[in-house]
Amino acid sequence: MSDAQIRIEVNGQTRELTISSHRTLLDVLREELDLTGSKRGCDRGECGSCTVLLDGKPVYACITLAAQVRSRSVVTVEGLALRPAQEGKVGQLDPVQQAFLDEDGGQCGFCTPGFLMSARALLDANPHPTDIEIREALSGNLCRCNAYGRILQSVRTAAERG
Repeated sequence: MSDAQIRIEVNGQTRELTISSHRTLLDVLREELDLTGSKRGCDRGECGSCTVLLDGKPVYACITLAAQVRSRSVVTVEGLALRPAQEGKVGQLDPVQQAFLDEDGGQCGFCTPGFLMSARALLDANPHPTDIEIREALSGNLCRCNAYGRILQSVRTAAERG
């Protein structure tokens, strides 16, 4: 295994790292950058608890090699409230985060970061989704507590608030 030099933007900050070429984005985020909001669930890209935004699109960090994100932009749940669309609102929650709080969209909370990131990507692409579109966008995320009704309502509320 060889080492790779990567330069990535994570939550608005440019980071330069030397990593083993086999390391996943999830490993680098959690172990090198101390960004532990993305959770390790299945390690197979099936549960969605590790979802981050890569150039604005949701990806599973557990199956994305860190070397693949060279010169790209990553937003984790920790950076959700700091996104450019929220300029002037630093320190305030992203509307999706606030809606999940208001609607009790997370039960145990383990899956919540992944749902938040998938919901944010959906609302960035489609500010007024139908329930079917919300379900489709969230279909790559699993909730072990079966809080799907509240999760769906949380995304609806975020969409209504703009």
